[in-house]
Amino acid sequence: MGLFGKKASSAVDWLVVGLGNPGDKYARTRHNAGWMAVDHCAEAWGCDVKKLKFKGLTGIASVGQAKVLLLKPTCFMNNSGEAVREAADFYKIPANRVIVLYDEVALEPGALRIREKGSAGGHNGIKSVLAHLGSEEFVRFRFGVGGKPDPRADLADWVLSAFGKEDQKSLTEAFDKARAGLELWVNGQRERAMNLYSK
Repeated sequence: MGLFGKKASSAVDWLVVGLGNPGDKYARTRHNAGWMAVDHCAEAWGCDVKKLKFKGLTGIASVGQAKVLLLKPTCFMNNSGEAVREAADFYKIPANRVIVLYDEVALEPGALRIREKGSAGGHNGIKSVLAHLGSEEFVRFRFGVGGKPDPRADLADWVLSAFGKEDQKSLTEAFDKARAGLELWVNGQRERAMNLYSK
């Protein structure tokens, strides 16, 4: 027990997860927007996300008053929830303190949307997180990666294709907004984060 009879705080206050697939062939693809966003934040926060733990690559960052575990699951997109569950269980982090960053084909490149809970919306990584957390109460930061240029094209092929230069530039701007939004969110300014960065 800590001061005032409260349980001593855990080593980590928040879990921030970037969804993606491991391996060089996936590194710059649309489906790895979540991994890329975590790397972007880690660089700004002076943190290396390299320690292999919880079926993923991890690093701990100090973000204002909050300690944040950054996690990039390495068990492939469809099994991402396994890594999220292990990390959340280890640090006793409730679902509403889990923030998942991922790609969204329904949004234009560079768009950022923040949701506090909801369904998977057809995203297999989110389906896995829902199944393993057993809750919809985790926060989502969704990055627009654009829809298929041809409706007849295969969606899997599209999300596993690489970004063009213009889309990459737009995405980097979205990552900057997400980093600023996360800094507010984990320090108790949820509404301000939504108002400023969820457009």
